[in-house]
Amino acid sequence: MKNVFVGPALMFGLLCGTSAVPAGELGHYSPALPNIRDLLVPPDPGVYYLQYNYLYSTETLKNRNGDEVGSLTVNGPLGTTTLNVEPDIEAFAVAPALVWVSPWHVLGARYAAYVLPSFVSASPQVSLSLARTGRFLDRTGTVDRTLEADVGGMADTYFQPVWLGWSGQHYEVSAAYGFYAPTGSDGVSLEFWEHQFQAAVAWYPWADRRMAVTAAGTYGLPMQKDNEDLTPGDRFTLNWGISQYLPLRKDLTILAELGIRGYSQWQIQEDSGADVPQIRNVQLNAEDQIHSVGLQAGLTFPPFDASLNFAYMWEFGAEARFEGQWVGVSFAKGF
Repeated sequence: MKNVFVGPALMFGLLCGTSAVPAGELGHYSPALPNIRDLLVPPDPGVYYLQYNYLYSTETLKNRNGDEVGSLTVNGPLGTTTLNVEPDIEAFAVAPALVWVSPWHVLGARYAAYVLPSFVSASPQVSLSLARTGRFLDRTGTVDRTLEADVGGMADTYFQPVWLGWSGQHYEVSAAYGFYAPTGSDGVSLEFWEHQFQAAVAWYPWADRRMAVTAAGTYGLPMQKDNEDLTPGDRFTLNWGISQYLPLRKDLTILAELGIRGYSQWQIQEDSGADVPQIRNVQLNAEDQIHSVGLQAGLTFPPFDASLNFAYMWEFGAEARFEGQWVGVSFAKGF
């Protein structure tokens, strides 16, 4: 049974890249995007085209203790200002990628490389209710307002010049190095370079690889932001999944793929620098984390080296960041 490549992860940094959203720096790597078998080198030499299409939505911002944030508090010389916040954010991402799997071997491994640009569009909306009290005020004043914005354009581009894959009858192992370049447009780019190191493994209980149990670890090493004294903290991500192929025809020309997948992501260093935002009761300048679980279903067409996948991911356990859900469609074609 042929293993069809569908693609690795893309950069999706809109929520932490736009100044309209009061979150910390979340890094480039988005663990919701790769399908279960995607982080392993394709088995056959050639060129592959793949594309992700994902919608992310959230109405929940969590503080460092995992509590939902409903207000921001700022103390000033004239008193205390409390801003009640109700976010409603939807963002859509499209990422076409071109992958090359060479006929060469390096250190006994298949060698591959790829480039992955991405494009995002978002419509963040925030309902604000401001209340101010202080020694020069004899009563509380309130202002209600809804802020809306449309943000979109090219996001930062990921380049992976080193991707090595080793395989056996019942296993697959890969190791990769890549980097994100701040090529995105204003309001979308995260405005910093980031190195990424990744290792992935798959175990196949049967030699025909009808089932795969996968795991991947990704380490992100961000650089200082352009024109700011702010360096995002390093972060580690664990992706996992179980995928099962089911033949829809006896000749195995069409396979259904069903699976369960998830991820956990931890910031292992706090953001540093004089420009790190300080909001007292929100406490977002902390080591954030997020977890997720979801389902994947798709169709694979081995004679055409093509596949189509649908996925839903639900986030939980967020600390110092947004918590939402992902809905995605991806497809791939080998040549």
